[in-house]
Amino acid sequence: MGAGIAQVVASSGRRVSLYDSAPGAVEKGIGAMEKSLERLASKGAEVDPAAVLGRIETVDDLVQADLMVEAVVEDASVKEDVFRRADERLPAEAILASNTSSIPIASLAAATGRPDKVIGMHFFNPVPVMTLVEVVSAPETSAETRAAVVELARELGKTPAEANDYPGFVSNRILMPFINEAVWALHDGVAEAEAIDTIARLGFNHPMGPLALADLIGLDTCVAILEVLRDGLGDSRYEPCPLLREHVSAGRLGRKSGRGFFEYS
Repeated sequence: MGAGIAQVVASSGRRVSLYDSAPGAVEKGIGAMEKSLERLASKGAEVDPAAVLGRIETVDDLVQADLMVEAVVEDASVKEDVFRRADERLPAEAILASNTSSIPIASLAAATGRPDKVIGMHFFNPVPVMTLVEVVSAPETSAETRAAVVELARELGKTPAEANDYPGFVSNRILMPFINEAVWALHDGVAEAEAIDTIARLGFNHPMGPLALADLIGLDTCVAILEVLRDGLGDSRYEPCPLLREHVSAGRLGRKSGRGFFEYS
């Protein structure tokens, strides 16, 4: 997600500093961008891969910027630490945005001294292709911050949709129960994985079945989001299916591990 966001922002003519604390992650991100840009260019898109990549600088830590978009693991404590450090390092007028898909923005804002400048900027995967950006405002997010991020999303060629700060926001409050129920159908032996996804794709006219989509999102991320929904809303219907937990415990996380509900080369 971080690489996709960096690509989209750089494609708009802006300069990007790309940072990840995990060894090799930045290099992997650059490689993913190269492939993505080449693919877009081969399909006739008006894009100059060399120019886009030339606007992206890899850095060893957080640096001065007008906007930070955080896209780390879906773990509240890890994200809060990023926001705490960003608050110390970035200029006082900088906006701090999170690509979180479920964690309350207010909890991230509370880790800073600028809650009025903290906001959710939830992109969808794959970022260069998906047009939606869910813009999530916490109670203390200022109207100026919200307006700036909405306008930026439009300038990036995206369609912003505004939401208030509730666990899962709009997208995952709807999507995750759908995915979880598909996993329950597999768990209960209602049908095989391929049949479940075929029924969803053709019956609901979805471009991708729920199990394949879970693999794309990452099964560990799906579990994390469901737990945020369960705890934040106090509703046991969001409890992850045991089969979903079993896959995560076994390291079958989806596309990123090569195997989830389906296998990937």
